[in-house]
Amino acid sequence: MVSTRQTAGERRTAVLAAAISEFARSGYAGTSTDAIATRAGISQPYLFRLFGTKKDLFIATYDLVADRIINGLTEAGRGLEGQEAIEAMGMAYVELMQDPELLQVQLHGFAAAPGDPDIARSCRRTFEELSKMVSARTGLPDEDLRTFFAHGMLINVMSAIDLLSISEPWAQTLCPVPEKAQAIRTATQAIKAKYQAELAENAEVPA
Repeated sequence: MVSTRQTAGERRTAVLAAAISEFARSGYAGTSTDAIATRAGISQPYLFRLFGTKKDLFIATYDLVADRIINGLTEAGRGLEGQEAIEAMGMAYVELMQDPELLQVQLHGFAAAPGDPDIARSCRRTFEELSKMVSARTGLPDEDLRTFFAHGMLINVMSAIDLLSISEPWAQTLCPVPEKAQAIRTATQAIKAKYQAELAENAEVPA
C-alpha cells in the first residue's frame, strides 16, 4: 500500500496555500493562526513547528506571493528588450493583480509594513529584485523605471476598486488604451470565474 502521509515540505506548502486565502481575507492583524491551521488540515501547534511565529508565516506567505509576481514579470519579458519588454511586463502585472488573493496579500503586506520592520524588509526585497530585473531587461533610464513602478501602484488601486468596469470618462482616462483594456477584461473574467469555481468547490467539501 502506498502511504498518503504528507512530508513536512508538503505540509508547509499546504499551510502556505491556506495562509494566502486567510491573510488575503483578513490581513496580518485580523487573521488567526487557528483559522489557517484548520484550513490546512493540521493542528495549530504543528503550524508553529513549521513556521515559528505568526509573523514568520505572514512573511513566508507574502514572499510566496511576491515571488509569483517576480517570476510572472520575468517570464513576460523573456526575450524582449526596451519598451517592448516593459510593456509586456506591465500587462503581465495587470493580469496577475486580477487574482484577488495575490492582490490582497500584497496590499496587506504594504499596510502592515509601517508597523513592523521585518515585514517592511520583505516588501523592500520584492521591489529590489523587481527593480534590478526590470532595469537589466529593459535598459531604460531611471525616470522610465519610476514611471513603470508608479503605474504598478495605480494598477493595484484600479484592481482593488474594479476601475476597469467603470465606463465613465474620468475612469477611462486612468485605464489603458482600449485594446489593452479589453485584453485585461478578458483575463479578469477568466480569473474571476476560476476563483468563483474554486470557492464553490471548497464549499462542497465537508469540513
